[in-house]
Amino acid sequence: MSSDPEQKSWFERLSDSFHSEPSNTQELLETLKAAAKRKIIDSSALAMIEGALNVSTLQVRDIMIPRSQMSTVEINQPSDEFLPIIIEAAHSRFPVIGNDKDDVVGILLAKELLKHMVKHRNEPITITPELLRPATFVPESKRLDALLKEFRSSRNHLAIVVDEYGGIAGLVTIEDVLEEIVGEIEDEFDSAEEDWIQLQSNGSYLVSALAPIEQLNDHFKATLSDKIVDTVGGLVITQFGHLPAVGESITIGRFQFTVTQGDRRRIKQLNMMVNA
Repeated sequence: MSSDPEQKSWFERLSDSFHSEPSNTQELLETLKAAAKRKIIDSSALAMIEGALNVSTLQVRDIMIPRSQMSTVEINQPSDEFLPIIIEAAHSRFPVIGNDKDDVVGILLAKELLKHMVKHRNEPITITPELLRPATFVPESKRLDALLKEFRSSRNHLAIVVDEYGGIAGLVTIEDVLEEIVGEIEDEFDSAEEDWIQLQSNGSYLVSALAPIEQLNDHFKATLSDKIVDTVGGLVITQFGHLPAVGESITIGRFQFTVTQGDRRRIKQLNMMVNA
């Protein structure tokens, strides 16, 4: 192996920087932060290592999507009722329930439903037990590192979370766990910076929750305060006093905001009406 420092990997250079072995996680993190300051590793690598270490300290209850925000469909529900739910949520997997949300009978994969609809295009479409995958149940107290290992070995991507009484507390996906390591995973619904404020045909605006309040003020000659928070999403959450669910609305000054996209941790997009 070459002794030229320029040809060493970041891991080799990091190893060389250890004068003594860290005795605990905190010492390891301090050593990694010092290595980042010395440009031995970059900030992205540091963030992922910190995330990986943090996963072992978190439990499913810390990151799960709560029961109230679960997108579910009902067994034997007619297609004109369940298809709008699937289209609007745009998820790949859906818990299927019986009598209520405590009665999860299986998991529906959107791709398998699509295959079924194509194959039976001239027949009424219903969600039957034959279309479902078995649901995986995990306790709220399960550690994330153990859950990630279970996801990998079972090839499941979603688990139903149960509380100590056996009731449904929420759900968790493999993406939720991975985001704790690598950060937020953007998808096609996330707005780019240049699309922060988009005029719609009905005169309303689609606004990214990450849009700076300053930009909104400049665009509409408004005076919304950015002393406490910097983004429109932050302002809306502050005014609500809680993380609003999709469909909740609030009026701030001349602007009426309605949450159109979001998850358990943040607002992603809002519809905004501007009052005269």
